Parts: sequence; structure tokens; C-alpha cells
Amino acid sequence: MSADSTTEYKGHTKLYIGVFILLAVLTIAELIAAEGGFSYTFKVISLTVLAIGKAFAVAYWYMHLNEESSWLKFIAAIPISAGVYAVVLILETMFR
Repeated sequence: MSADSTTEYKGHTKLYIGVFILLAVLTIAELIAAEGGFSYTFKVISLTVLAIGKAFAVAYWYMHLNEESSWLKFIAAIPISAGVYAVVLILETMFR
């Protein structure tokens, strides 16, 4: 191996601590939403949105989707569109 082929290591410690703090804040928000005196509909919607946000953060930073090509990001988003479609179908049958 030649001396000029070395690359400098870039640590991700600050990023991971930031994501950890974000996940902790989202978890605290989930606890407040679940235990607060809110309506059932608000609880369901807020807990679902917070869970999706946490799943996105884990996938984007810990599974390194932020470093992938846009084609792979699109492939990762396909299951999300299936979930949105399922929710729309469920809501349509509920409010029929």
C-alpha cells in the first residue's frame, strides 16, 4: 500500500450524539402524548407521527441512508408508500 493512498478518518460521534438526543426528545414527546389528557384521536395521530419520525431518523442516520444514492433512497421509500396506501384504505372504510 502506498503512502499517498491513505485517507483521513472522519468520526461520527457528534452526529450519533445528536441523533441520540433527537430520539430521546421524540420518546419524551411520545410519553407526554400517551399519558396526557388528550383525546383518543390526538393520541393516535401524534404517536403514529412520532413513531414514523423515529423510524426515519434510525434509517436515515444509523442505517446510513444519507450516504446512499438517490435510487436506493427511492427503493427504501417504497414500503412507506404502501403504508400510506393502507392507511388511506382503512380510513376510507371507517368513514364510509
